[in-house]
Amino acid sequence: MRSIRRLPFARYLKIFSYWVSNFLTGKDLYPFYASFKVTSRCHFRCHFCDMWQNPHPDLTTGEVKSVLANLGQSSVMLVSLEGGEPLMRPDIGEILAYASRQPFYLLFTTSETNLSDYPLAEYGKYIDFLHISIDEGHRNLEMFDELEAYKVWGPEVSVQTVVTAQTLPELNRKVERCHQAGVTIVVMPAVELDGGDHYPDPAALRESVLRLKELYPGTILTPDGFLKAINRRHGCSTASIIIRSDGALYYPCRVLETSVGNLVESDLLDLLRSEDGEEARKVMAKCGRRCGWYQYFAIRSYMDPREAIPLLLKHLR
Repeated sequence: MRSIRRLPFARYLKIFSYWVSNFLTGKDLYPFYASFKVTSRCHFRCHFCDMWQNPHPDLTTGEVKSVLANLGQSSVMLVSLEGGEPLMRPDIGEILAYASRQPFYLLFTTSETNLSDYPLAEYGKYIDFLHISIDEGHRNLEMFDELEAYKVWGPEVSVQTVVTAQTLPELNRKVERCHQAGVTIVVMPAVELDGGDHYPDPAALRESVLRLKELYPGTILTPDGFLKAINRRHGCSTASIIIRSDGALYYPCRVLETSVGNLVESDLLDLLRSEDGEEARKVMAKCGRRCGWYQYFAIRSYMDPREAIPLLLKHLR
């Protein structure tokens, strides 16, 4: 298994300057993590997801590259290509190759059950982190039996599993299997969307994950800070952003379904520095909804040097 790429040293310095600015102002103006939904198409109809109910058109290959270049010129350090199901795009190989040449780390998330039908060994050359979504919602629990096979694709491999109120008791078995296979797992709760009742009790989730961290050290990537944040009145941050399949920037967050512009047409940092961007951050700061959306509540922990630096050094070795 290869290590993740080393970015240019000047890039690390620039990212650090953005981090210092966020820290000094307390506004989280500059994002470090971007989730780019390159398609809303998917084979599944997960009950804890509403993307398939509200699809948006895909960008062309050239437009996707424009968004990726936009992110490469911003403060973003890690881009996650997601969906929907990104493997449903016939140009995904070209997109991955282009993304790998940008000055950010590349994460790729898939929930396909027939991964051996795709050239993952080739795609793996471009990916720093491969996340495979396995849970009851995707109806692909049998993939836990194949974890060892996935490790040969080169990038750092992790399982990503969504926990609902109904499936929390099954978490022990999933973590144990990942530990046995020598892969890590990201545990995240089903988001509390309007009209849903799948969000697990945050206190029970925290207790369960902390217990499993003690039983299986180094297996669970979900940071302790995230578990604390979802048990407070407010703990999310605009240091993480989500981009819709048509290029629209959800801001301040995906849950509120608001947007401040489109990254095909506008520079990301210009949008965030605008009056609309400032007003959006005020909205998030006042929001008391504990929806549990992982990337908004976990980003502070991942940017904490006490957690981020050891993790980065581990992968750069």
